[in-house]
Amino acid sequence: MNKEELVAEISKKSKVTQKEANEVLSALIETVQKTVSKGKKVTLVGFGTFEPRKRAARNGRNPQTGKEIKIPAKTVPVFSAGKKFKEVVNGK
Repeated sequence: MNKEELVAEISKKSKVTQKEANEVLSALIETVQKTVSKGKKVTLVGFGTFEPRKRAARNGRNPQTGKEIKIPAKTVPVFSAGKKFKEVVNGK
């Protein structure tokens, strides 16, 4: 499912226009991105948690040349599914 299909489904289920559903979905995505980029968690009970995690600097290899390279430390976004979400996916 892509964003357009998701917006259509939200619109149908919540009985709002697709434009309104798109605005709400875009606002949600933007808010989650800004919050996580500031180093904070976003928890949606039953759905899951979006959070930033730090990755340490490490050594790696260039797959083409085999030469060792340094990979810098960075922060990455992570999503952890909630209990209810996991149960729905597993058919319970």
